Amino acid sequence: MIHQIKTAAARSQETLLGDAVGAAALMVILMGCLYFPGLSQGF
Repeated sequence: MIHQIKTAAARSQETLLGDAVGAAALMVILMGCLYFPGLSQGF
């Protein structure tokens, strides 16, 4: 099973990188959306 995971990871290296960038972008958007309502409280 470890061999299969290593093989799949080696074959889809650029896809994994793109997925990681996409996941990071979604986290930034989520944190921004959660933080945004707090900005209006101060005004």
